[in-house]
Order: sequence, then structure tokens, then C-alpha cells
Amino acid sequence: MNTKKKALGRGLSALLENSGVEDISPQFRKNGGSIVAGAIANIPVDKIEPNPYQPRTHFDEESLKELAQSIKEHGIIQPITVRLMDDGKMQLISGERRLKASIAAGLELIPAYVRTASDHAALEMALVENIQRKDLNAIEISLSFQRLIDECDLTQEELSERVGKNRSTITNYLRLLKLPATIQMGIQEGKISMGHARAIINISNIDTQLAIFKDIIEQDLSVRQTEDIVRNIDEEPYSLKTEKIHAPTLPLKYQKIKEQAGKFLGLKVDIKRNDKGKGTLIVHFRSDSDLDYFLSVIKK
Repeated sequence: MNTKKKALGRGLSALLENSGVEDISPQFRKNGGSIVAGAIANIPVDKIEPNPYQPRTHFDEESLKELAQSIKEHGIIQPITVRLMDDGKMQLISGERRLKASIAAGLELIPAYVRTASDHAALEMALVENIQRKDLNAIEISLSFQRLIDECDLTQEELSERVGKNRSTITNYLRLLKLPATIQMGIQEGKISMGHARAIINISNIDTQLAIFKDIIEQDLSVRQTEDIVRNIDEEPYSLKTEKIHAPTLPLKYQKIKEQAGKFLGLKVDIKRNDKGKGTLIVHFRSDSDLDYFLSVIKK
């Protein structure tokens, strides 16, 4: 028996010890694929249909490779969840990332909880299970919340109970879906944070929203700086204003320190400072040798 199968077997046995759920993998193989709900089984990966309700729209390729390598070495620790369809087919409810990584790792079987569920229940289970994960971006979470409300006919209060989040949190996520598509994409790609987006959404003019979004990226504005811009802006399109509101100008004293430090190190130096004297000192380096040189200087 090879290492992969041993790892998979150990993980499955450990899960079954105190689960009260029967491992019916032998029956599955013996009966040519016949399976019952309410059990854990090693399911052929090519027999599992994708989840049409999957809220995740992006899977990080590097992260998948790392998970695939871990699965090769240790097997599957947490089974995926599938539902048994009326026609005997299996449809994924949760665990698409684990399934993708298992296929990449060359596994032919994957441990799965087998459940029966209506389309409505499967949607709710898939969305709620995914919302609990930490690696969904804010827009994916917002879309999941909206689907639960629309397709499962839930109020925001009922949704709050289902996902264990405050109603105000849900409201803040749902508001993000009112932003222009360009800004929503920026959130998904990590160009701006949810904090930036929550500030921008308080501006009703779309051109203004897009102009501020552009400046956040180009000027690396913080959430606080963005909030200050929004707080002081009127409803004239931001891109057409004769004088934009930018981050506080660095006092002359600190501009000189920045220049002197840059000349001394032979590296680009930036200083970001707010009106209260709090900020960051940034030293840019182009190579490992630059970094080594900088470390040697500060150790003297």
C-alpha cells in the first residue's frame, strides 16, 4: 500500500472513531458505486459534480499547489461534503478547494460526507459554510449574503442568525454591491481594502467615487486619509475639482531628513507622517545586496 493511501486511510479512521458515522467505502466499491446518505465514503473524484452555488470566484494557484503538496504527504484531513442526487450522482456542497488540490495531487478517491439536500438547502449550506472561511474577499462575501437573502428568502435578521454575524456587519457588506464594478473588482484584487470602500460609498457621485479610487491606488492613501477626503468633499465631481484634497504635505524639516537619509544610505527613503506626528519610515531596496548593506549600516 503506498504512502498516499495510508495517509488518507489514517485521516479517515481518525475522523470516524468518535463520529457516529459509518464508513461505507467498502460497500461503495463492492456495489459498483452504490452509496447511501448519512455516511462517510471515499468517493472517486471524477464522479463528483461541481457545486453550482459556489460563492468563491477566485482560487489562488500558489495556495492550491501548497495544499496539493500537503495532501500528497499527509492525505485529506477534513472530508469534503457532497449530496446524493436523485439520479445517484454526487454533487459537491463544500470543499471545492480541497477537491481541486486533491485532483492536482493525483488522488483518485477523496473522503466525503454524504448528505441528502434539496437545491434550496444545498445552496444555503454551501454559502454559509464558505462565508465562515477567512480567505473569501469582501465582494465574494457580499455576493454570498445577497444570494442567501434573494434565493433562500431570508431577512437580514434571519441571515444574521444563520451566519453568526451582526446585522450591521451584513449591511456594510451588502452596501459594497452598490459601488461601480471597477471598484468592486479593485476590492477583489486587493487594490483597496473594505475600509477604503466603506468610505467611498458615502459619496453618491459615481465619477467622484472612481476618481477617489484611482487616487487611493496611485497615492497609496490610507483608510484614514480616504475618510478625511470624503468628509471634506462636496458633491462636485472629484476629478473636476481645481484643488484636490490630498494627504498632508510633509513638513520641510522632515523633507530634509528624508533627503539626507537617502543620500547617506544611497537608497530611496520615504517618510509618511500624519498631523499628530505618527507615521512610518520606508527604505526602498532593489536587491538583497542593498538590504544587506542597509542592515550593516544600522548595526554600526
